[in-house]
Amino acid sequence: MRHFIDLHEWSSKDLWHLIQLAAHLKAEWQSGGNRPVLGGKTLGMIFQKQSLRTRVSFDVGMQHLGGHAIILGPDEIGLGKRESLADIARVLSGYVQIIAARVYSHQHVTELAKWSRVPVINMLSDDSHPCQALADVLTIYEHFGAVRELKVAFLGDGNNVAASLLEAAAHFGMHFTIATPKNYELPAHVWQRVKHLAEASGATFQAFHDADEAVEGAHVIYTDTWVSMGQEKETEQRLAIMRPYQVNRHLLEGADRNVVVLHCLPAHRGDEITDEVADGEHSLIFEQAENRLHAQKAILVELLKQ
Repeated sequence: MRHFIDLHEWSSKDLWHLIQLAAHLKAEWQSGGNRPVLGGKTLGMIFQKQSLRTRVSFDVGMQHLGGHAIILGPDEIGLGKRESLADIARVLSGYVQIIAARVYSHQHVTELAKWSRVPVINMLSDDSHPCQALADVLTIYEHFGAVRELKVAFLGDGNNVAASLLEAAAHFGMHFTIATPKNYELPAHVWQRVKHLAEASGATFQAFHDADEAVEGAHVIYTDTWVSMGQEKETEQRLAIMRPYQVNRHLLEGADRNVVVLHCLPAHRGDEITDEVADGEHSLIFEQAENRLHAQKAILVELLKQ
């Protein structure tokens, strides 16, 4: 049985298959609707964190494919508090055909996968966001017609989104740069675990503390909120430290002239990105958000074909 927890656990070939499947399912939907290939299947979704795109895209995705989704909020099951993760996984496995979890601790989703008798999807953890990264690659592929050897620059905090984007770059042969303040870099183990993938794909990596250096010649500039859920007590400090990493018109001038801008949303306009850029001609933010739906359909179909 297979799970979708982190991109580095999948082969590059299999991830490319998911991108192609997502593109097919998107085209099928736009041509009149998806076939009900998941008829009779139920997705159980566990949420510790608030959600717009994740919740709606997975729910609607199951509906498009003929299936059904059940939403379990933080007050309903008390993940790891009211009862153990092992018991929750084993009980849910008897009710649904697939489980997805949006959690704080990455260990929670890996523990669910350990005890589950059905596939488990990581909808987001504090360590990684693989569903987002797959949608990001789909968006880049649709726009450029290819992904290999494109330069992708991430600005801001070396967070879960950055970690999964790095893994995606390693799989798909992209040149990844990141600019972060000191003490906000991606952890060393994240770089280490994708070295073998980069050697196989031709991907290259560079880390900077200067935003202008990171975006030089970039085809894609990516940013995320500077204050993630659970970091609210650090808001004032983070906003001050991250200010030089704002994606604005001046920053785009150093990138490729056809650069596109991505943001996983929600955006704090005026902080990590300006309105002018978010709503401007270089922005693919809302196409990217829509592609969460189609990328996740591909994950669901692939995992449930077992």
